[in-house]
Amino acid sequence: MLQKLFKFKGGIKPAYNKQQSTGEPIARAPLPSRLVIPLHQSIGGTPRPVVAVGDKVLKGQLIGEADGWISAAVHASTSGTVTDIGPYLVPHPSGLSIDCVVIEPDGEERWIERQPLDYRTMAPEAVRTYLQQSGVVGLGGAVFPSHAKLTPSRDVPMEELVINGAECEPWITCDDLIMRERAAEIVSGIGLFRDLLQPKRVLIGIEDNKPEAVAAMTAAVQAAGEPFEVQAVPTLYPAGGAKQLIRVLTGKEIPAARRSTDLGVQCFNVATAWTAWRAVAHGEPVISRIVTLTGNVDKPRNWEVLIGTPMDELLPLASPRNDTDGVIMGGPMMGFLIPAPDVPVVKATNCLIAHSPTLFPPKPPEMPCIRCGECARVCPHELQPMDMYWWSRARNFGKAQEAHLFDCIECGCCAYVCPAHIPLVQYFRFAKSEIWAREKERKMAEGAKERFEFKQFREEREKAEKAEKLARAAAAQAAKKAAEAAAAGDGAPPEASPAADAEAAKKAAIAAALERARAQRAQVQARNTENIPPDKAKEIAEIDARRQQAGLEPAVGTPAPGKEA
Repeated sequence: MLQKLFKFKGGIKPAYNKQQSTGEPIARAPLPSRLVIPLHQSIGGTPRPVVAVGDKVLKGQLIGEADGWISAAVHASTSGTVTDIGPYLVPHPSGLSIDCVVIEPDGEERWIERQPLDYRTMAPEAVRTYLQQSGVVGLGGAVFPSHAKLTPSRDVPMEELVINGAECEPWITCDDLIMRERAAEIVSGIGLFRDLLQPKRVLIGIEDNKPEAVAAMTAAVQAAGEPFEVQAVPTLYPAGGAKQLIRVLTGKEIPAARRSTDLGVQCFNVATAWTAWRAVAHGEPVISRIVTLTGNVDKPRNWEVLIGTPMDELLPLASPRNDTDGVIMGGPMMGFLIPAPDVPVVKATNCLIAHSPTLFPPKPPEMPCIRCGECARVCPHELQPMDMYWWSRARNFGKAQEAHLFDCIECGCCAYVCPAHIPLVQYFRFAKSEIWAREKERKMAEGAKERFEFKQFREEREKAEKAEKLARAAAAQAAKKAAEAAAAGDGAPPEASPAADAEAAKKAAIAAALERARAQRAQVQARNTENIPPDKAKEIAEIDARRQQAGLEPAVGTPAPGKEA
């Protein structure tokens, strides 16, 4: 059934170069000499290793336990011996190392005990937990843990489930081949997702430059008797972006800083559906994926590769040419050059492109921006890349955020059309990393401040508790003495309470102070009293008389009436 399709703003039509790697079926890559399996292969927490150096492991055995809800488990890709657990270089633009589990294969490929899961008799939450423990993540590039995306919104009913088979990035054909060859299992996986999310419609979007995949998926849907709708969408990069495909198929615009589930839509990649079904129907965790080997090679093809396979052992399968000077992981638009030839294949590795100066000529030198507006015209998120560029270059990151920097999906359309050859995406990535680093520092400073304030509060509380404890002990001691005196019957009055003792001590201190003042006045001799005039002497005498009548002492050192001092 055909339906109305919508359009998204912007987009480009680069040379797709997909026909090179679609001529042969998917092949299985040979077992490598060692497997370097990163523990952190998805968005979220880093799994904790549950094996030790020297352990014997089986194929599919758990080696990294999920850390929190937004995390996914990691498994051994083959049977063998754990030879090391530590930091190794991984395929990432940062060029940093992360903890990996290194396995030396024994060549026996012995599996763990596997059995199918009857998910229809289980609670949905138990099925999601099983998918998390099986390491199922998004294989379209985002590697977000799938079990979390399979949790429907409590407030918004699920309207559409969108399955992404667009695969818009040039050179990559792994999704195309998996739809051609394994369409029935993909449809079964889509049925699993449908049962967990309960959407009203299921839409499968495939770009119209993949007619074989469209035909295979349509036939599989009909054979399964499912009401899924297979739609061929116009070929336009980046139509494979989740928000763009949702817009094309449903007409819904996903606002910035909002999730698609807020509008009743969820999106999954076709390879994700396939791995989820393998986990449920066959008990197989995610230990391999389909990888396109293409570019400057003589034998481009798609291979099913074990996770952790070193790329320098994988790329020779495609016979790279002599002038190959690097490897791009991903597509030429959003991919990056790997930091070293021996980094391992991870769950996010969908394509390896052999790079050469002939195939990818060096870009001309960067020139000043002329504000032509071409970047804004092709931006699929309707941003102003030239403004984001200026603020990022000036390190005015606040203004860059005001220009909606974090709405950028780094698709590369702006850099592709820029006549000044400005590497815009690199500027945006730099600005984002700086903002994230500063935010991390701010949170660390706030955490340090909270710890310091809590320490002060704890010390004050301990002092107060100590003083209260001492006061209670003193009161108990006084009460004990009073009880002993009363029991002795010696007629002595009972001791007063601590409060009464304090009041008596206060009165005694006041009386002593008055007595000291009186004594000091008695010692002071009045000065300048010689030769007082008669009228002044008479006035002083009258004052002393009044003081005596009031019961007060005469002024110290004053002469008596009629006498001189």
